[in-house]
Amino acid sequence: MSAPIKDQVLRYIKKIAPGTKEYENEFTRRIRKRHKAFWGAENAEVIRNTLMNASDPIEKWKDVENWQRKLSNKYNSREFAKMHDCKVAEMYWRGRNLDSINFDNLPENYVIRPTIGHSLGMVFLIKDGVNLLVGKSYSRGEIKELLENALDQNLELEFLVEEFLRTEEGFYKIPNDYKFFMFNGRIAGIQVINRVNSSEASNTWYDENWHQIVNLTSNYTLGDPELAPKCLSQMLESARTLSKAYEIFVRIDFYATDQGAFFGEFTPTPALGKGFTPAGAELLVHYWDKFCQGKI
Repeated sequence: MSAPIKDQVLRYIKKIAPGTKEYENEFTRRIRKRHKAFWGAENAEVIRNTLMNASDPIEKWKDVENWQRKLSNKYNSREFAKMHDCKVAEMYWRGRNLDSINFDNLPENYVIRPTIGHSLGMVFLIKDGVNLLVGKSYSRGEIKELLENALDQNLELEFLVEEFLRTEEGFYKIPNDYKFFMFNGRIAGIQVINRVNSSEASNTWYDENWHQIVNLTSNYTLGDPELAPKCLSQMLESARTLSKAYEIFVRIDFYATDQGAFFGEFTPTPALGKGFTPAGAELLVHYWDKFCQGKI
């Protein structure tokens, strides 16, 4: 969307009455339709958990209908990002056999996350033995017990132990999430989430030129304006590249680090379409119709 057109759309959606539901319902409807198509299919979990490699030809990635489901596995998403020359955190361990994790060989700070999941469930952001997301210390035995319980409930699940990425200032802390709402290479908006912990956060929204725009969601309180990350240009390039490869609407998450922009994950059905303001739903439907018309 050109700048004049985008400005016109933003001026228009600011005028939508708070009670308007038409466009919010349309965006929610599309996301729910996608969720049903993605995960209601009999073979959905087989497809999601078919492990892929960055060296696999693109034809192998796209050998099934709605192949993007493979990228909802966080290991596969890492490989897909690497395939497209995006930086990802170093991986120290992957699997289900928790006895094979050598905690003595791990650095002091590290991250554990599941290959399947959302909303920070079963994510451990460990700094000096403390999970920063909940402010609680864990022994190695306690971590293994929690992971084991999760594995017992899902035979397809694996865990990743990864590098704890430092902020651009070089600190180990809960990083800001930079969430790009993407439509075939086009950026509808960038949501910056500043987390206090796993349940408290604020957000601000920006366009691709880092001009603050109206909040497109109501899930978080409005935060203070954020300076553009130093690696914004890298994020923009990676977001456009990955979005074109993904082909349909997707939210792509990044982190700003002292080593540049790092890929986080893909989210094809953010919040199941819930919590978007009338302004947000209007803008996202506009981008969907213009750049992903007819696509799921």
